[in-house]
Amino acid sequence: MPTVSVKRDLLFHALGRTYTDEEFDELCFEFGLELDEITSEKDIISREQGDTKAEGASDVILYKIDVPANRYDLLCLEGLVRGLQVFKQKMEAPRYRRVSPASSEPQRLVITEETTAVRPHAVAAVLRNITFTQERYDSFIELQEKLHQNVCRKRTLVAIGTHDLDTISGPFTYTAKPPGDIRFKPLNQAKEYTAQELMSLYKTDSHLRHYLHIIEDEAVYPVIYDSNGIVLSMPPIINGDHSKISLNTKNVFIECTATDLTKAKIVLDMMVTMFCEYCEEPFTVEEAEVVYPDGRTCQYPELAYRKETLSADFINRKVGISESTEHIAQLLTKMCLRSEVMSDGEQIEVEIPPTRSDVIHACDIMEDAAMAYGFNNIPRTTPRTYTIANQLPLNKLSELLRQDLAAAGFTEALTFALCSQEDIADKLLKNISETRACRISNPKTAEFQVARTTLLSGLLKTVAANRKMPLPLRLFEISDVVLKDESKDVGARNNRRLCAVYYNKSPGFEVIHGLMDRVMQLLEIKPGQGNGYHIQAADDSTFFPGRCAEIFACGKSIGRLGVLHPDVINRFELTMPCSALDIDIEHFL
Repeated sequence: MPTVSVKRDLLFHALGRTYTDEEFDELCFEFGLELDEITSEKDIISREQGDTKAEGASDVILYKIDVPANRYDLLCLEGLVRGLQVFKQKMEAPRYRRVSPASSEPQRLVITEETTAVRPHAVAAVLRNITFTQERYDSFIELQEKLHQNVCRKRTLVAIGTHDLDTISGPFTYTAKPPGDIRFKPLNQAKEYTAQELMSLYKTDSHLRHYLHIIEDEAVYPVIYDSNGIVLSMPPIINGDHSKISLNTKNVFIECTATDLTKAKIVLDMMVTMFCEYCEEPFTVEEAEVVYPDGRTCQYPELAYRKETLSADFINRKVGISESTEHIAQLLTKMCLRSEVMSDGEQIEVEIPPTRSDVIHACDIMEDAAMAYGFNNIPRTTPRTYTIANQLPLNKLSELLRQDLAAAGFTEALTFALCSQEDIADKLLKNISETRACRISNPKTAEFQVARTTLLSGLLKTVAANRKMPLPLRLFEISDVVLKDESKDVGARNNRRLCAVYYNKSPGFEVIHGLMDRVMQLLEIKPGQGNGYHIQAADDSTFFPGRCAEIFACGKSIGRLGVLHPDVINRFELTMPCSALDIDIEHFL
């Protein structure tokens, strides 16, 4: 859940009254939020960087409020205050309007065909005659960052650009050019750079370096120019310094470039609806015209209102209450969903504003009604269905085996389900193509490239990290591995396995063999052919030649045990012999 930090005194001033911390915590709960922490900038810096760094920092009390991930309208002070005021019935939900410019044509943003290769979509709007204070300006910038991290998916889906309209002139052109052909002075820099130089410059920037990968491998980079050839921005990386907004900005041009047009519309709607109350004519937004490469034109922002119809009986049944249609309509209106009872007295017509993109289905409306009613006010009832819960047989077997392996003197380990290709292939002397591994398409680090196909590599890494512990080291793990399987609808399946290792000055094959015998004894499988279990010599590159055996139970191969190959030991940075057991326990269900 996103966390919104707001200054307590500023929040109370906007709400028109003060609350104790307990009262505001209760108000947040009633509205479906959570007051996560009460702190200050000084406390945060002191906790993260030490008391010395915190000297001189602000002591202003901050409320950190957890907001549902899909409530983009609550990511800033303005939206939070508006929602709470409507909820407390101190004001009616505002009605947002798109208006045409009073004395000229709308601002125009022309999209060229070259953008198709990188970020094909763009939307735009104008906040006309807006008045910023320091607090409003800070909130405006912070909302952009919150949206970038949330619905924009760290700018991969949408990137927001805001510009002082009085410093630039339309029409604007959104195009894409080779990096060497783009040159401008970026935000807060003293000189001009080419796009190539900027990518190198920002590789060490703690903030912007996280977004470079989005376009750095593309042949062309997106860029927005005004009619005089001035660069407004190079999305999704940086805006131009020429058009940066300030406290004195009166007219703001907002553009959103995107790979997802629906998300772009949502983001633009959020930006303008949250701050249009500071315009000379509150809650109005000046439209902008977007011209597509095929000649189509669209006016933005959409600020679309839509209506849904549902019955009071549906809400009463789903929530577990018995309220009149009129009262349910009032509850929904408190949640910024204007509602009216229809002529039949049973149906409710609900108007969903552009700020509530989270409302997709009738169930979302029902949830808001439950929230406004108060979750603590819903009467407790006995469930109508009677079921007895049971542990999954596979999990029950796993738990029983864990207890007995621990009793046998082995310590349980819990290792990562993701690992590098090297861990499951090269280090185990195997070819990656033989492992049936599922690869991660865009791994964050080289450590997490594939889903593990064996538990052995994780246990050996655990042994390596605990080399200084007294010998012998006895470790085991019972967990899932992931294997490609074309017969499954997702192309892969989980497989529950048991793996154990014994690390000491001597290989300890007899110890691992004894552990296998104990496991079979617990599973009530007797030694022998047919319905029993037995081992036979096998060749496996992971194990020392002549010191590997394949395990058979009830006529099926279920795993292997043996002494690990010295090359495997070395590749995991170990110095002593190690024996291992790896079996599939799903065969015993």
